[in-house]
Amino acid sequence: MKRRDETLAGIDAGVPLAGPETVHVDLVNACNTNCITCWDHSPLLDTSRPAAWKGRRARTEDVERLLCDLDELGGLRNVILSGMGEPFLHPAIYDVIAAVKRRPLHLTIITNLLLVDVRRVLDLGVDQLLVGVHAASREAYEAFHPSFTRGEWDGLLSKLRAFRDAGRRFKQVYVVCSVNAHELPEMVALAAEMNAAAVTFKRASLKGGTQACDLDDRAKRALLEDGIPRAREAAERFGVVTNLDILERQLRTAGGETTPVGDPGCFMGFAYARVTVDGDVLYCCDPSIRVGSLASGARFSDLWRSASWQETRDLLRAGGSFPGCAQCGKYNQNVTIGRAFEARYGERRLLEVTGRA
Repeated sequence: MKRRDETLAGIDAGVPLAGPETVHVDLVNACNTNCITCWDHSPLLDTSRPAAWKGRRARTEDVERLLCDLDELGGLRNVILSGMGEPFLHPAIYDVIAAVKRRPLHLTIITNLLLVDVRRVLDLGVDQLLVGVHAASREAYEAFHPSFTRGEWDGLLSKLRAFRDAGRRFKQVYVVCSVNAHELPEMVALAAEMNAAAVTFKRASLKGGTQACDLDDRAKRALLEDGIPRAREAAERFGVVTNLDILERQLRTAGGETTPVGDPGCFMGFAYARVTVDGDVLYCCDPSIRVGSLASGARFSDLWRSASWQETRDLLRAGGSFPGCAQCGKYNQNVTIGRAFEARYGERRLLEVTGRA
């Protein structure tokens, strides 16, 4: 049975048949910038994170222990390295990369790219970078990252070109808010210039004061009526893969919601988990949906099979939700898994396993 088929069968049964496909490991809380949409580092936040929190980082021995436990659990295919900040601030980032790549795992790193050593990333065989570009011009880039005013835009473009010229096609990410929404077609063109593997657009999820950079109704209407159609035309012309259909669905949700709760359902408890720098194990990427901790010596595998994790799966499978579901950070992945489940088991069964029948 293929790994994704195993995940789909677990969703159908209501109990995972193996460990998660993907585990997301946070390495640091610190960041080298202050994206205005960020819940942890934005200058728009009503309350800033304390310096002690920003200084926390994962221990390499804990990451290695987690990987060994996941080896025994079985089913893991993908590791994501990131953080509540920039993972390349971790002093042992390249050792962690090497530990992952000693295994037959696909490695993705979420990064703003500026601190990346291009040659070391190439030599270590990193499979995928999700590069937070967030703009197609210096002006929008610096508006999105107020601390970047000293040539960082040129540095970003230089590293994107270096990977392109080395034949590595990485993905570009654009979180869409008030300062960059007008650049969607140009973002697609930039992705084409850099030979990006794909472009992921995401309507900014905002809280704690960051709502100040939200899209108003006029801006959302402009995107739906003009920006997205022109971006689609550019994507077709340049041959760039995008998720503009997902962005469109996000823009059509009401109020401050960025995702329609319950549609397409949540499958993260069968496919994904996240571990913070403190060892907290999260059901998804929402820090409030915590299913346990590794800090006291608990094993991930035991938590994955625990009654508390299963209770959360059962709640979401029955159509329940949490407050953070209205701003789901895994919406794109849930849509992808939902489509695969529907193709195999049919629409009626999809509605049943997501509490909508």
